[in-house]
Amino acid sequence: MSKVIGWIDDRFPLMKMWNEHLAEYYAPKNFNFWYFFGSLALLVLVIQIVSGIFLVMHYKPDGELAFASVEYIMRDVPYGWLIRYMHSTGATAFFVVVYLHMLRALMYGSYKKPRELIWLFGMFIYLVLMAEAFMGYLLPWGQMSYWGAQVIISLFGAIPVIGDDLTLWIRGDYVISDATLNRFFSLHVIALPLVLLFLVVAHILALHEVGSNNPDGVEIKKNKDENGIPLDGIPFHPYYTVKDIVGVVVFLFFFATVLFFFPDGGGYLLEHANFVASDPLKTPEHIAPVWYFTPFYAILRAVPDKLLGVGAMGAAIVLLFFMPWIDRCKVRSIRYRSNIYKINLAMFVVSFVVLGWLAMQHVTATITLLSQVFSLLYFAFFVILFITSKNEKTKPVPDRVT
Repeated sequence: MSKVIGWIDDRFPLMKMWNEHLAEYYAPKNFNFWYFFGSLALLVLVIQIVSGIFLVMHYKPDGELAFASVEYIMRDVPYGWLIRYMHSTGATAFFVVVYLHMLRALMYGSYKKPRELIWLFGMFIYLVLMAEAFMGYLLPWGQMSYWGAQVIISLFGAIPVIGDDLTLWIRGDYVISDATLNRFFSLHVIALPLVLLFLVVAHILALHEVGSNNPDGVEIKKNKDENGIPLDGIPFHPYYTVKDIVGVVVFLFFFATVLFFFPDGGGYLLEHANFVASDPLKTPEHIAPVWYFTPFYAILRAVPDKLLGVGAMGAAIVLLFFMPWIDRCKVRSIRYRSNIYKINLAMFVVSFVVLGWLAMQHVTATITLLSQVFSLLYFAFFVILFITSKNEKTKPVPDRVT
């Protein structure tokens, strides 16, 4: 075996990659459960790619055949129902894991110097995931797929000057049609996964270049022994690879529970209207995007003007890109930051969750008012953070990890 590895190593940096990114990559020894979600995101990415490959073998990207092909997968393909539900549940799991991963970064300041590029790569991954999920949502060609795409694509028409041409270009036709389905299929299956894989690799390489953050927000590279090994670091393999397996087992328990017992999530993961073939002449009673888009959809609905609503929805995402510069505090971890920051972050999380719930409700005067209030709280997080973080009163940060 050593000769085989040596032969490969002479022609490809196999062991160098293994050492740099696993065996000799020193991670802080005080990681907690919040640090499971990065590896879980990789696991879900693999689940989505593998299940997607098997679905493509039987799916027909055709306006006349798409819905029937999904029914064929569910009813006639051996274990097709399992693969389809694995893919749909995986989409939900992906966003759950990514949102918790982002929350951990906000809690422990993982976007601060020198990790700004890691955060930016992560945000681009999030954007591509949103595009990937939206385009995949159209493919079953059910009622909610069709009308959800109709609503979202029409938003681009609010852009001045180029709006109508841009909408036509995205659809590929004057209405949602076979052309739209085909281009969304090609983007969902080929283009966006390639971009996503590139960004994931860049995200990991950038992380391993500057090193992982930790719950104390202390740089472990500042304290090294005579061999240059961080005193508060341990090799990622085997210590964290084994620890991550525990997280994977717990995650798969919940994943399998949803997959086998609640694959439609009571209509929140797979809407009941989407089990009906698309009908351009019949609009569903209540059109709403999938739950992971709903906070931004609520912000859109909260603004009466369509153009301003689209702008507010876009700003809600774009502002997250600027977190490394909005947060001007020198202290990273929430453990040593002021109560103002803790309350502000809690307000942000609550407003995000409540906005997601509000978007799933029928539009009433009360729902609209609540959406406006919590939209203001969402944006207030960034304003308050920018104003207070510069001179924030923080606790003393230890020199070593606790």
